[in-house]
Amino acid sequence: MDLKQHFELLAAYNQWMNEKIYTAAGRLGDDTLRQETGAFFGSILNTLNHIVVGDTIWLKRFAQHPASSEVLSDVTMLPTPAALDQTLFPELAPLYNHRKWLDQKIIDWASCLTEADLNCVISYRNTKGITAQRVTSALILHFFNHQTHHRGQVSTLLSQAGEDIGVTDLLALIPETEYTGIVS
Repeated sequence: MDLKQHFELLAAYNQWMNEKIYTAAGRLGDDTLRQETGAFFGSILNTLNHIVVGDTIWLKRFAQHPASSEVLSDVTMLPTPAALDQTLFPELAPLYNHRKWLDQKIIDWASCLTEADLNCVISYRNTKGITAQRVTSALILHFFNHQTHHRGQVSTLLSQAGEDIGVTDLLALIPETEYTGIVS
């Protein structure tokens, strides 16, 4: 499996996990979704908003690369979040609808990446205005890791609220391969 295929797998995992997280969150009452939990972003709803904020910021950066500009053109039209803790959607239903749209954009984008795209350097400004330059593949890895990190927080908060989201392992999406006795 090459790097592009790994990113396609992570895009599919992102969509799969978000479906599980949002379905479980939808079974909770509004008070529980907004309850201050002591988590870094406070509540389940705030943490879900933060993941969308992070995804939006990164996808807008990735869209600056000519190979990604067309597939991410809709994302570039979104307002740039003003803060990492910004509440883009104060209600779960519109946040979930936006999440589904964003997840499909991520899948479409991952499928159009090439090895050359993954090896180029992207220059961007972080949320504090500091300029950075990094290899695209490393930034994409950070992008997916960030989602997983915060979804892990949400899955814990959901479990504490009595909602089991089931299997969360990436392994569940990795296809079974027949063992040939050859280790490569």
